[in-house]
Amino acid sequence: MVAKSDTAIVLMNLGSPDSTEVPDVKKYLLEFLMDKRVIDYPWLVRKLLVGGVIVPRRAEKSAEAYKSIWWPEGSPLIVLTRQLQKALQHDLEMPVEITMRYGNPSPAATFDKLAKEHPGLKEVILLPLYPHYAMSSYETAVEYAKQIHQRKRYPFELKIVEPYYKRREYINALAESMRPYVEQDYDYLLFSYHGVPVRHIRKGDITGGHCLKVNDCCHVDSKAHTQCYRHQVIITSELVAQQLGIPKHKWGVSFQSRLGKEEWIKPYTAERFESLPKEGVKKLLVACPAFVSDCLETLEEIGVEGKHSFISSGGDSFTMIPCLNTHPLWVKTISTLCREVMEPVSA
Repeated sequence: MVAKSDTAIVLMNLGSPDSTEVPDVKKYLLEFLMDKRVIDYPWLVRKLLVGGVIVPRRAEKSAEAYKSIWWPEGSPLIVLTRQLQKALQHDLEMPVEITMRYGNPSPAATFDKLAKEHPGLKEVILLPLYPHYAMSSYETAVEYAKQIHQRKRYPFELKIVEPYYKRREYINALAESMRPYVEQDYDYLLFSYHGVPVRHIRKGDITGGHCLKVNDCCHVDSKAHTQCYRHQVIITSELVAQQLGIPKHKWGVSFQSRLGKEEWIKPYTAERFESLPKEGVKKLLVACPAFVSDCLETLEEIGVEGKHSFISSGGDSFTMIPCLNTHPLWVKTISTLCREVMEPVSA
């Protein structure tokens, strides 16, 4: 066991507004959407688009959406991440903290706290709560944490847990958290992942000639897969479906949360909710593996808007499977992933 004062773990999630009030939601949206890895336009174009068009139009509607899912304790994403922190702390004899890519607590605040409370700290293991690599999620979280760490010259080393989309422990935790739902009567299981622009997939292709260029590119072996979000979510879905024994005709993949008019990776979840009843699917299960903590995108976008769309289109029953949240197997998975990157401490 690594000595308590030598190593700490930081769980990094997306983030949330501090409250459901419009000014707080505006502040959060500005920080989020001005991220050059989320909307990768030149700074001035991004500033005009985000500050002049998107945020003014979305802030009030987003605030209402947050109000509809807000818990008495606060933002579900923040509350669930703190619950995960506590659960992990029981499994490890070292400090466990949380931080957010946007909003609070920021990486600087979390690193400051660790440096102050644990002056002998040698290393911090950063685990991004994103199983899959995407420029607008995993990459921006990691690069931002690295930037803060380097700029403030903390005395401890920062180590990063790599994407774990096909790790046996993660797949097992995800599959077993879903098993009680698939053991019930249903017609179809839809894996709905957060979408990204097609441009991001092409831009992230480290080979420059594979993604969306090679026939069935996600199943043709390539170095591009190390940073290909589309490939990674498909593999996650296939492995989970295989473990749960779900036949191919009873499950599929789609992508939600599209922003703007440009082409994003397809099929779109919103369109699938409308078309599935016409294909004979009356009892639908929906899982959202891109998110490990339930949040606005699962509780409201899927659980409220998605359900309404599916039922209105002719469906009979709609069940959103909760995210991993604090499932015991997920806690053990995090522990395993973090332990693998720890430095052995000399006797």
